[in-house]
Amino acid sequence: MSHESDAAADATRFWDERYVSRRTEHGRMWSGRVNATVAQQVSDLAPGTALELGSGEGADALWLAARGWDVTALDISSIALEVGAGEAAKAGLSDRIEWVQTDLAAWRPSAQYDLVMSAFLHSPVDFPRDAILRRAVSAIAPGGRLLVIGHGGFPPMSEHVHDGEVPPFPSPDEVLAALDLPTGWVVETNALIERTTKWRDEEDVVLIDTVLCVRRLD
Repeated sequence: MSHESDAAADATRFWDERYVSRRTEHGRMWSGRVNATVAQQVSDLAPGTALELGSGEGADALWLAARGWDVTALDISSIALEVGAGEAAKAGLSDRIEWVQTDLAAWRPSAQYDLVMSAFLHSPVDFPRDAILRRAVSAIAPGGRLLVIGHGGFPPMSEHVHDGEVPPFPSPDEVLAALDLPTGWVVETNALIERTTKWRDEEDVVLIDTVLCVRRLD
């Protein structure tokens, strides 16, 4: 097996084990609710075709599909995708979402979409995030958008905060620079956005999201 194959197998195993070991009594790791910043950024867009990079258990993909989007959801973990597909079936949205297990490190776009979205595409294992987002640029149809949402820092109650670890999260300006966009693009959002959420469904905490949305001109 090649080094690349070893790395892909290790990453797949890491995420599958994470999604299984952190499941709650609800049968999933995450809340199942759309991220508030995703909803804020997308609510006013006309539905079309969407591609989500790193969809996890599919809360954002399900939210998009319920609002008329045709979604392709990509994730490395088949365990996470099974959760999303099950929720889609319950909600009658199976015909609007295609769930695709793939290692984004090796992914290459094969179609174009009105919206390509990356929400919290961070990983504690080695991961070529900048290269993946640069590839995603070629998956945007004329007039379409690339929306990149990330963490602005560790959650205040995270173990990483107490360890004094420096957050490895890029700013919107750094994301924009890494995209190295050609001419014919405009920046629609470049911001840090605060949101209040319940930390593990218990205590309210304020989080900061980094948001970059760029649109391809016709």
